[in-house]
Amino acid sequence: MSGYILAIDQGTTSTRSMIFDHEMHIVGTAQQEFTQHFPDSGWVEHDADEIWQSVLDTIRKAVEKAGISIGDVTAIGITNQRETVVVWDRNTGKPVHKAIVWQDRRTARFCDELKGRGLEPLFTTKTGLLLDPYFSGTKLSWLLKNVDGLKARAENGEICFGTVDSWLIYKLTGGRAHVTDATNASRTLIYDIGENQFDDELLSILEIPRAMLPEVKDCADDFGITDKAVLGAEIPILGVAGDQQAAVIGNACFQPGMMKSTYGTGCFALLNTGTDRVQSKNRLLTTIAYRMNGVTTYALEGSIFIAGAAVQWLRDELGFVKVASETDALAKQADPQQRIYLVPAFTGLGAPYWDADARGAIFGLTRGSGPAEFARAVLESVAYQTHDLLEAMQKDWGGANSETVLRVDGGMVASDWTMQRLADILDAPVDRPVILETTVLGAAWLAGSRSGLWPDQEGFAATWRRNHRFEPGMAASERETAIAGWKDRVSRCLTHRS
Repeated sequence: MSGYILAIDQGTTSTRSMIFDHEMHIVGTAQQEFTQHFPDSGWVEHDADEIWQSVLDTIRKAVEKAGISIGDVTAIGITNQRETVVVWDRNTGKPVHKAIVWQDRRTARFCDELKGRGLEPLFTTKTGLLLDPYFSGTKLSWLLKNVDGLKARAENGEICFGTVDSWLIYKLTGGRAHVTDATNASRTLIYDIGENQFDDELLSILEIPRAMLPEVKDCADDFGITDKAVLGAEIPILGVAGDQQAAVIGNACFQPGMMKSTYGTGCFALLNTGTDRVQSKNRLLTTIAYRMNGVTTYALEGSIFIAGAAVQWLRDELGFVKVASETDALAKQADPQQRIYLVPAFTGLGAPYWDADARGAIFGLTRGSGPAEFARAVLESVAYQTHDLLEAMQKDWGGANSETVLRVDGGMVASDWTMQRLADILDAPVDRPVILETTVLGAAWLAGSRSGLWPDQEGFAATWRRNHRFEPGMAASERETAIAGWKDRVSRCLTHRS
């Protein structure tokens, strides 16, 4: 069977489009960065129109590199940065404000007010989430209160709200489809993941009109058909998942107990819990891993805000490296006698601490500390933060470290040093797949399987291949000392105790 799948990966700092053939091989790819806007301390915004243009540009370039025409594409899959809020005029398709990015912390005080009213248990019970600026709901509430006339227009049905997937589908279909999938909906703070619907009580608390919400579909579903005037062909959009859930799918973590961790700007670890919706007692998130054929599979998730972003900090702010990949060699040169810890709370701390006001710190500097020691501390911080997540997951889910195998993906996993240190700190094997583009592969598989071009879930899982397994090799006493030191340093950065 011939045919091609177009997968759009709309991320936090760049957009990628990839063309896959019927054998799941990448035959064309294009990537384009876009502008990050920081209008105030802790605020992060994107221009939704610029994002849309980056999607159009990368699609055109990917199709060209694949040596095909857009009409040869069988179906489209989309994966996207989650929680980022886009609000636009339903008729004109124009954004009414810049998109507020998942990293944005402007609603921290509002979240504290809601907690002070004793509302966090209600939100957690229904959504599986915590009251944190990370999620979409308080961002949307902020826009409705701060953009003149927006709430009235929303109540009148003139305004659309969506995460980035909804925005792209709306534009691709020429405004005919206002939809999202269950994974993206589950990150909005207004979606009941047990009932699988937006919740009127939560909407009332946040003062969000139901009229502006998208329709929620399965991850592999009929999301609409592209407008010929937009892409030059009518192509069905058949797969959508938020980036971290797409990585679960791309890593074929379909069985309960399987775990993946993605190392990009941040780090996001998800543990498949099957149809069992586990309510975390250790401040992890309960979220939808995917929804297929109306059946919801849940996951425990731990979110780390700063992973690869700390490497960018070394490069852009400190100038210690010219390209991110240099940190691997630099870390190997570090003085083993120096124990330096970086707590990268540049935008607060995520799971399991959830301290929006925590800020970064570096501990243990000596006169001999230099770029090599900084590089090692940055890479180790990723391993320590992952350990915090795995430790919390095991308390919620059960099991021992020796029973855990972590499947990894994202830009940082190319570093052998980082992956080996990760295995050492976790005291668990770390599996790096042959195909590192698991997030976009997950989106492509959703569309490919729905179209009949690619295999079903079982057949897809059988195609997963390991590139390398990193086995733990650190002495137990050394590991315990290192982890104890990390926990002590984190405690010094926290502004409150959970």
